[in-house]
Amino acid sequence: MKIGAIVICRYNSSRLPGKILKKINNKALLTYIIERLKCVQNLDEITVATSEEATDQPIIDYCIEHNIKYYRGSLENVAERFLKCSIASNYDYAIRVNGDNLFLDPKVISAMLSIIDSNNYDLISNVKDRTFPKGISVEIINVEFYNKLYQKLTDPIYQEHVTNYMYENLDCGNFYHYTNQIFPAAAGAQLAIDTQSDFNTAAYIINSFEQDHTKYGFDEIFKRMKEYQRLQ
Repeated sequence: MKIGAIVICRYNSSRLPGKILKKINNKALLTYIIERLKCVQNLDEITVATSEEATDQPIIDYCIEHNIKYYRGSLENVAERFLKCSIASNYDYAIRVNGDNLFLDPKVISAMLSIIDSNNYDLISNVKDRTFPKGISVEIINVEFYNKLYQKLTDPIYQEHVTNYMYENLDCGNFYHYTNQIFPAAAGAQLAIDTQSDFNTAAYIINSFEQDHTKYGFDEIFKRMKEYQRLQ
């Protein structure tokens, strides 16, 4: 069984253009994400999936420079891009990672991956009901299942948002919803990088670390986010 993480990103995000390559302490957000993914147990490979548009060439140049595996596909049809990247990479399970998930938690992902062997799940997700912060989203998808499901994703909203159809049709597959029982206070908190304000918060959090950023889970990150908010 081959498990891959697919970082879905584009360069010209509407609210914070170029955010995937914006730097904190001279390190791009994309590198932080990949370094955290490398700490996940039983993960075989990491691929950056961006579009074929010329506007996304800076991401490709960065991947080539830093020896990061990449895939190029449709700009608008993100579901197709995700699926074709999974198939081209021969993944049995693909972890969908958003390019704004700077603080994804390796321990959470590792725990969720351990569930795969317990049943033939089509989706293992911590997104439903938002018991985790935004920006800590993890969706582990059975590629064979998604390939069959894809023919139903004819609405542009389902093509743009890779997993929305599944949450709106919970009986279409065998799903496991992983909930946060570690630190309930963090439920729904904004840790994704969507705006300049989010980026400023992230910079404060990273600069507050005494150890390498990969040593910190979402509970400690949430506490430092609240500390930053109190200072504003």
